[in-house]
Amino acid sequence: MPGIVYDEIDAYIDGLANVGDSAVQAVERQGREGAWPIVGPAEGSLLHILARSIGARRILELGTAIGYSGTWLARALPPDGELITVEWNPETAGIARENFEKTGVAKRVRVEVGSALDLLPRIDGPLDLIFNDIDKQYYVEVLPLCIARLRVGGVLVTDNVLWSGRVAKKRRTKEAEIIHDYNRRLAADSRMAVVIVPLRDGVSIALRVAD
Repeated sequence: MPGIVYDEIDAYIDGLANVGDSAVQAVERQGREGAWPIVGPAEGSLLHILARSIGARRILELGTAIGYSGTWLARALPPDGELITVEWNPETAGIARENFEKTGVAKRVRVEVGSALDLLPRIDGPLDLIFNDIDKQYYVEVLPLCIARLRVGGVLVTDNVLWSGRVAKKRRTKEAEIIHDYNRRLAADSRMAVVIVPLRDGVSIALRVAD
């Protein structure tokens, strides 16, 4: 994902990142070897830190993949906390369930299979943290559904918001235009305080500050 930060800075950040224990590292290897879209240890650590810093008890993840980011989030929860994670592909959801067992968080995780747009209306708030990492074409559509379920003081984290730097170009691809629209709508929402961190492919961190 070129064009965000210098390669040597990326390498430096990754070199200092908490890589987790052997179980998490095994899921990371599985992700890299299988070309799965995982966030990596630096962003995984960021998710974990954010969840712990707000004392999250209910977390929603949109886009489970093989359970790597979900493990970082679930490990930030107290024993009676819950991670609800949504994955549209049943086979991928099965892999994630196996990995949640291997990483010791399965009891705190509920995997929902289906479209985020279909499932979100059925998930009640308030939620403490939402991690949005679904297919980018649906970003704008899920945004109001996410904000509506987030408590004041809760955090919405969104992945890939810089899209290899394409969002900053005058001529954007279709996906870059959708992500740009998402970023613009989120920044303009008076209920949210937002910052974009140029980590990996860009991470948006938005705090709900008002009803």
